[in-house]
Amino acid sequence: MGKINFKSKVNTYKDFPEKGILFRDISPILEDYLAFSSLIDNMARSKTFKMADAIIIVDARGFILGSSISIKTGKPIVMARKYGKLPGEIICKSYKLEYGENKLCIQRESIKHFQNFVIVDDILATGGTVDCIAKILDSERKKILGLSVAIELKDLNGRAKFSFPVTSEMVY
Repeated sequence: MGKINFKSKVNTYKDFPEKGILFRDISPILEDYLAFSSLIDNMARSKTFKMADAIIIVDARGFILGSSISIKTGKPIVMARKYGKLPGEIICKSYKLEYGENKLCIQRESIKHFQNFVIVDDILATGGTVDCIAKILDSERKKILGLSVAIELKDLNGRAKFSFPVTSEMVY
């Protein structure tokens, strides 16, 4: 199998979900088994996964990517979900999006046996989502070893917020 041009399989939508936002949609990659498999192989190669105890997967497209990486790496997953979606004792923090505000939560029980994490999401924009997860983990004295994303929006400079390694398969 030759090298896949992932960018050629990303659709771009102007003014979605709000005016002024340029939305990068990875759905065509997910719909193409070879492209999806290759993307997961590439993302799973990050050496941070070897050192991690578990993978934090971000609601919602991060669930797809992170679950697949979990199977490749043999690492358990922990879900970071929007407020109101997780039962039990949860740790929540609010964060700003490019187009509003949101709140993410993690079940306290799901992280108690792990110390070191890699976060997986579909996109790194301003870094607000990852920063929110970092604050949740920091409040529990946990450590982030890295972030792995399919797409990084370089102009929004989200990477600059973090001291841990960031790997991205596509940069816009």
